[in-house]
Amino acid sequence: MKLKTKLTLGVGLLFLLIVLMSVIGSVYINKLKSDTEKILTANYNSLEFSKNMLLALDKISTDSAIAVNDFQKNNKLQEKNLTEFGEKEATQSLNLHFNSYLKQPSLEKEKLIREDLAKIMSLNMKGIERKSDIAIITAENATFWIVSLGTVCFLIAFILLFNLPQTIAEPINQLTFGIRQIAAKNYNERVHFKGSEEFNSLADSFNTMAEKLQEYESSSLSKQLMDKKRIETLVNNMHDAVIGLDENHFIYMINDEALKITNLHKEEIIGKTAHEVAINNDLLRELLKNIDHPVKEPIKIVRDNKENYFEQDIIPINIVKTGEKETKYIGKVILLRNITPFKELDFAKTNFIATISHELKTPISAIKMGVQLLGNQKFGALNEQQQELLKSINDDGQRLLNITGELLNLSQVETGNIRLTFEKCSPKEVVQAAVKNVEKLAEQKNVLINTEYLAGDHDFVTADFDKTVWVMNNFLTNAVKHSFQDENIDIKVEKVDSMIQFSITDTGSGIDEKYHRQIFDRYFQVPGEHQNGTGLGLAISKNFIEKQNGEIGVKSTPNQGSTFYFRLPVV
Repeated sequence: MKLKTKLTLGVGLLFLLIVLMSVIGSVYINKLKSDTEKILTANYNSLEFSKNMLLALDKISTDSAIAVNDFQKNNKLQEKNLTEFGEKEATQSLNLHFNSYLKQPSLEKEKLIREDLAKIMSLNMKGIERKSDIAIITAENATFWIVSLGTVCFLIAFILLFNLPQTIAEPINQLTFGIRQIAAKNYNERVHFKGSEEFNSLADSFNTMAEKLQEYESSSLSKQLMDKKRIETLVNNMHDAVIGLDENHFIYMINDEALKITNLHKEEIIGKTAHEVAINNDLLRELLKNIDHPVKEPIKIVRDNKENYFEQDIIPINIVKTGEKETKYIGKVILLRNITPFKELDFAKTNFIATISHELKTPISAIKMGVQLLGNQKFGALNEQQQELLKSINDDGQRLLNITGELLNLSQVETGNIRLTFEKCSPKEVVQAAVKNVEKLAEQKNVLINTEYLAGDHDFVTADFDKTVWVMNNFLTNAVKHSFQDENIDIKVEKVDSMIQFSITDTGSGIDEKYHRQIFDRYFQVPGEHQNGTGLGLAISKNFIEKQNGEIGVKSTPNQGSTFYFRLPVV
């Protein structure tokens, strides 16, 4: 708890108790005053009126007119001052006896009048005693509460008196001792306060200062220069290009590999901003253009009449200063990783795949043609076993043909030699062409393909018709393969914002969400699936669609089927 809060609570509580004590004292004093006034205005006046009536009664025999007048006057005042129980009845009895006495005076009637006055005086005397007891109780209560609150106030003041000075003085003494130790160059000294947050914050600041002083004291210029030289040598011997920028994009470090590929000289750029140097350097300008969002594609740089490929990586540099807790950004490092050997191997692999696929395609087509001729039975009738064998050869040949076709497409994708012929295409014609290609495959499993067109008849897309049909055909083929017997496949064509979405939904086993990102990677197949495919179809489809400025994706849940979709821009 903060010291300010403690003081506020302690003094505030003391203030409230004093105010409360003052209020209680005022309330009880007013109550005592009220009780006293009641005695004076009620009972004492009744006693006075009764005494005056007795004196008037004594004078009636000598001065009857004046005495009767005094008696009646005090009697009327008494009738207006009836405050005790039974006093009203006694006053009424007095009036009856006095009126009877005026008509026919007698000692007996005078005695009755005196008894009535005595009763009235007795009732008021008892009232005085009762109200006096109430006033005494009120005084005792007032004394109790005032003494109690006064005791509490005393205790709080006593606690504040003995604890507060120590609470403030002890941390100050510790801090003073710590400052003296630091002044004596004893930088190992630390202070630790317990209690208020203000002193804890003060201790943290003091300890941070001590840590920094200790760090500076233990370091030396020669050691720092040696460490700097060691790091520079390490960076210069890296095969990757390294360019260091501070938080304001000033170049403070560049290794020899980076100087070679940028054709820059170290003394010309150190201390200058990267943007200033990039004005006359195309490569650095390209790197800065993508500094916030590094490109995934390798950067091609021609050096020594040879194409070199580099992967760009931007590494932000964040540090925690000595004694501090918050991370501070101090710059970034541009790293160009040389992947030329891997790229050359990749080109060799791609060329090999393209060559083998092209060479295999001709004999496989010849085999299929021979199988087709045998199937037509132009060279003689075939028995049932021969026909089954021929069908198996035909299926395997078609599978090999499909694989070589996918490998050829993959080689085009990898080499960037995809030839796209953009034209105005009707979504309905794309779907119809793809459905026609898989009709026989769907009939084999008795799968019904339903098509729903929600887009307008005048909505067209700009696309390569053949490549788009190929993607649609790939989706439909996969849907048929993964659908159960006698199930349905739904095709939906709808307009989503400024794009036409083609979606194919099957009722198969579905795909776990953790595989959704990998499903479009090359050669990837969902674990547990026993398919004869290459794992290239979806990767090629993704490339075809994205090259047409489209989007591709999947929505699937295990045991609830899958929906593959792609979107193309509306004309």
